[in-house]
Amino acid sequence: MLRGATVVDGSGAPRRRADVAVTDGRITAVGGDAARAGGGVLDAEGLVLAPGFIDMHAHSDLALLRDPDHSAKLAQGVTLEVLGQDGLSYAPADPATRDQVREAVAGWNGDGSDIDFDWHDVAGYLDRLDRGIAVNAAYLVPQGTVRAMVCGWEDCPATGAELARMRALVAQGLTQGAVGMSSGLTYSPGMYASTAELTALCEVVAAHGGYYCPHHRSYGAGALDAYREMVAVARDSGCALHLAHATMNFPVNAGRAPELLTLLDEAIASGTDLTLDTYPYLPGSTTLAALLPGWAHAGGTGALLRRLADDGEAERVRAALEVTGSDGCHGVPVDWSTIEISGVRDPALAARWVGRRLRGFGEARELLLADRAGSTILQHVGDEENVRAIMRHPAHTGGSDGILWGDRPHPRAYGTFPRYLGHYTRELGVLTLEECVARLTGRPARRLRLADRGLVRPGYRADLVLFDPGTVAAAATFEAPRTRAVGVREVLVDGRFAVRDGRRTDALAGRAVRSRPAPERA
Repeated sequence: MLRGATVVDGSGAPRRRADVAVTDGRITAVGGDAARAGGGVLDAEGLVLAPGFIDMHAHSDLALLRDPDHSAKLAQGVTLEVLGQDGLSYAPADPATRDQVREAVAGWNGDGSDIDFDWHDVAGYLDRLDRGIAVNAAYLVPQGTVRAMVCGWEDCPATGAELARMRALVAQGLTQGAVGMSSGLTYSPGMYASTAELTALCEVVAAHGGYYCPHHRSYGAGALDAYREMVAVARDSGCALHLAHATMNFPVNAGRAPELLTLLDEAIASGTDLTLDTYPYLPGSTTLAALLPGWAHAGGTGALLRRLADDGEAERVRAALEVTGSDGCHGVPVDWSTIEISGVRDPALAARWVGRRLRGFGEARELLLADRAGSTILQHVGDEENVRAIMRHPAHTGGSDGILWGDRPHPRAYGTFPRYLGHYTRELGVLTLEECVARLTGRPARRLRLADRGLVRPGYRADLVLFDPGTVAAAATFEAPRTRAVGVREVLVDGRFAVRDGRRTDALAGRAVRSRPAPERA
């Protein structure tokens, strides 16, 4: 029994003081009968009891397998992560495609040389997670990986037969337990899909009751058009839409969040099932290679490096970045002073490069070649007014977009959820505590169609967090990004203490959370 907690139940309802009983992994009583529960008692006086937080945009696809501790997320109160993001992950994949994906996203997850890839489809990956992980995990079929399996890494339209094969692979992944499909439309090869191709794939997602989670095509000058494309895909396919890291960045979009929110409100009013997630920081993070124009990536990482090694091709890349503003840098000529190196694939390069801001394309080219396009960056291009406005929208949920690999990763990997609770709720009052918790728990659970998670209710899974509302805060900084959050006292995953009195236990109670069968359509 958790005695005397201030329960913020994830629904948005007002907080209340109550005892909560947990038995065999489930909440058995809230108030009333909880006081008669047998077993141990934990004094929760002065603490907030909430559902465990759901990270709607996580990059822990390999971290959950290589790091049983996983305190980066557990210390924040996270009990469920959604993997397979941005269109590139490791299932489904034949061995050749998987090796290419490993190369392409080495900056996100490392090259995977320490992982035994003993699966080839979504079912196999979820079964691997079921062997025991620190937190629960849901999975999205990665559209870019699917396209690589069928069409390769070239910039070309899909044939009718290729589209049919991709639709079959997406359907298989959803049948095997994926909750939806993701895209990375500024990453190769997912970026080469047309709007019509995406719509055809989303028809399959809709038929299985899943949702579409796109990293859309532009965050700069073309941001609003990119969002409009995603809304059109959802409308025309009948698929639910969840916009990943729905920011309005770069000076060209300063103060323009209301235009985005009007677009989203109109879509919702017309019947689109739409949600979004954001992280509560200004800088973004991606790979250095992601800045480059789409044509430079055609053929995969090896082809990209050959182009950069060729002086004539490298000059084309430079002009696209610095003069016209390539699709990779979101239609805005790159300001190198905003680009900070946060991680390198080759440890020998760290001392020279990590923490530095680039001084021009020459340095970027040098590093890309030396590090085999495996470097990650911070982009200091955010707008605080936009961050707060989007955060207030009723379709908003929380997602860290946290990369746990690299020398100095973005602190959002260690600080997103306590920063929402501490900085934006307690200190700034942008959200009430009840609103904030609902965005991190109940609302994401509804998007994932989880009937027994995301609320403090009898019968629900006991994924719970106890935190001190007066001290909870993100301790991670850009200088020390791997500093654990403070103020989170207890975390239960499936009724077992994963964090006890602020310390990580040895529990590995997390499992794969599979999709439910699609509801029958009239």
